[in-house]
Amino acid sequence: MKLHRETILQTVKDKKGYFDIIIVGGGATGLGAAVDAATRGYSTLLLEQHDFSKGTSSRSTKLVHGGVRYLQQGNVSLVLEALRERGLMIQNAPHLVRNQSFIVPNYDWWEGPFYGVGMKVYDMLAGKLGLGPSKHLSLENTTERLPTLETNGLRGGVIYYDGQFDDSRLAVNLVQTAAENGAHMLNYTRVAGLTKSNNMTDGVKVVDELSGDTFEVSGRCVINATGVFTDQVLKMDDPEAESIISPSQGVHLVIDKEFSPGDSAIMVPHTDDGRVLFAVPWNGKIVLGTTDTPVDSVDLEPVAFEEEIEFILKHAAQYLSKDPKREDVRSVFAGLRPLVTSGDSKSTASLSRDHTLMVSDSGLVTITGGKWTTYRKMAQDTIDQAAMVAGLNMKECVTENLRIHGWLKNVDKSDPLHPYGSDRVAIRKIISAQPELGEPLHERLPYLKAEVVWAVREEMAMTVEDVLSRRTRALLLDAKASVEMAPEVAALMAGENGRDKTWQEQQVAEYEKIAASYIL
Repeated sequence: MKLHRETILQTVKDKKGYFDIIIVGGGATGLGAAVDAATRGYSTLLLEQHDFSKGTSSRSTKLVHGGVRYLQQGNVSLVLEALRERGLMIQNAPHLVRNQSFIVPNYDWWEGPFYGVGMKVYDMLAGKLGLGPSKHLSLENTTERLPTLETNGLRGGVIYYDGQFDDSRLAVNLVQTAAENGAHMLNYTRVAGLTKSNNMTDGVKVVDELSGDTFEVSGRCVINATGVFTDQVLKMDDPEAESIISPSQGVHLVIDKEFSPGDSAIMVPHTDDGRVLFAVPWNGKIVLGTTDTPVDSVDLEPVAFEEEIEFILKHAAQYLSKDPKREDVRSVFAGLRPLVTSGDSKSTASLSRDHTLMVSDSGLVTITGGKWTTYRKMAQDTIDQAAMVAGLNMKECVTENLRIHGWLKNVDKSDPLHPYGSDRVAIRKIISAQPELGEPLHERLPYLKAEVVWAVREEMAMTVEDVLSRRTRALLLDAKASVEMAPEVAALMAGENGRDKTWQEQQVAEYEKIAASYIL
């Protein structure tokens, strides 16, 4: 099925009878569930109120990890599951997920043995899906790999391996994978209510956010996979429902590669507030993060607090020989974690990172919590449950060895189109037909004009922000450069969509407003 929004929308509106499964929410969890349901042969509809992975799922630390930290908390089962899923992610989407070395610098004599032992346990738990053995590094070896690491008091380090990926690119590829297996995938369709018969949920009321149209769709099972917005859907089902989400904000700063030019990432297991601090190479930049700040309200565009920015800069300065200053920050982005409350825990660092699956009295299935690394397993558990609730024929999950759209084993990292995997051949064809589309959009970023055309034709990008934030990662890598690219992107999109000057101007203005909070 081609990802053409108008066509899919019309098919959904015209559908007689029921979808087997309707999924509300187009982040990692919902997209995983759509792929799982569709590949089992269930008729599937996914509705996302904004763009796919607009929220938390495009704002992660870009790591596919077993969770060294959960090991410290003694949550071995969570680590085991995550390590296994990490291995499957690398196997199923090798064009986007790769092996990344991490170094834990040791400044205290006891840290070496302590983290060394912890990492050995980590290796052992990973088993044959491990990415490489952890080992102790001498002082010399540590500084060789991390030439800009603060050497005052440094004794050496421990190196271990985890995964790294491009979150919203994987989200787009999951949309494509689900669609290729027959799922109906729609962005900019907000679920405004649930429909019921005999007190059982049997469908959704939908608002098309681009046209304002409203319509209803029937489903044998409705899945609430809305992340930090989980409570809002639970209250549509039952206005008396208790809130279960304690949102926590994680902030990241992006700086230039010169601050840490090696190939390895830095992992500091314990900052002042008990958080882990990362400095991870990503797309030619360094991502610094993260924070863990409880917040009261949820928003599609969360904004970093001043103290979070200061916290990251201060801690980065302790570990990097050249201290990053505010003016060095290319982009600042914030994401909200949907942590599930268990009792009255005050610190969000100790709240459950595990996923929570529940079924309400009306049959609404809710999946929340979890993280990108375990998205596939969360989806499997959710669809097993949904099939039971809906009384569908039980079919085996097939996603363990399912290749994600774009699958390509050996990727040439020097090719600017490498994140597209096998699709880059088709993008090159667009360029050979129109050579001017091979030009870069900005000198500071690797993106080509053809990528905008591709995003509109093949990846359901509807707005300038869809292209600059999630189809490419321009907004996260260099917010100012992305603003300078916006008029060109709007013009290219308008050419594809037959839009006028007014649309272009409106799009650029809206984009500038969003990008403002990414610029320090």
